[in-house]
Amino acid sequence: MRKNIVAGNWKMNKNLQEGLTLAKELDAALKGKTLKCDVVIGTPFIHLASVASAIDTKKIGVAAQNCADKASGAYTGEVSAEMIASTDAKYVILGHSERRAYYHETPEILKEKVLLALANGLTPIFCIGEVLAEREAEKHFDVVKSQVEASLFNLSAEDFGKIILAYEPVWAIGTGKTATAAQAQEMHAFIRKTLAAKYGEKVANDTSILYGGSANASNAKELFSNPDVDGGLIGGAALGVDKFLPIIEAF
Repeated sequence: MRKNIVAGNWKMNKNLQEGLTLAKELDAALKGKTLKCDVVIGTPFIHLASVASAIDTKKIGVAAQNCADKASGAYTGEVSAEMIASTDAKYVILGHSERRAYYHETPEILKEKVLLALANGLTPIFCIGEVLAEREAEKHFDVVKSQVEASLFNLSAEDFGKIILAYEPVWAIGTGKTATAAQAQEMHAFIRKTLAAKYGEKVANDTSILYGGSANASNAKELFSNPDVDGGLIGGAALGVDKFLPIIEAF
């Protein structure tokens, strides 16, 4: 049975002290609440260990925003999946459109990152999505299908079952634009159909597919009401409990 998940991606925001304060505020806000979704926060690398030890990680999962495509070695400045796992983080965001665009992460690089994340017991939140030109050229289905196939379809059905997908229409990230609920549902249903063709209906139906693209408190309920939208990967609205909590409670 797939899970509903609301994950916050802090991106490169909040120094360590600010991040700890935000995490503790969210932890306090959720205390005693019965939630209808899993909650995850994706913090900068330097926050991971401190945040994981400061909150109830049974209530709030901790995610890294990236990991290296190598296990270890002379890769100055890189952070390995093993290092992330040692902080008590349980998730890692991979393939975010910003990583693909600014740091030229290829499908092959992402394939290696996924394998290393899984080998170290981390759950990848794997991001896919088209840019505006691809949407306007009506290539969005082809683009998303190729992103899934190129980096994930080497996995066994068992390992694929450990993946969370996040569909991000790149044209809606940080722009204030949001895919309509109908557009989100259409793509999520297409993704699930693509998974079913490869791995069968059970794996497809058990895979959580999140929506990421300027989701906020005002549109979360409509987005999450779609049968194939299992939650959100939230950017800016995750940087304050007052904005993030209503999204969690939209389920």
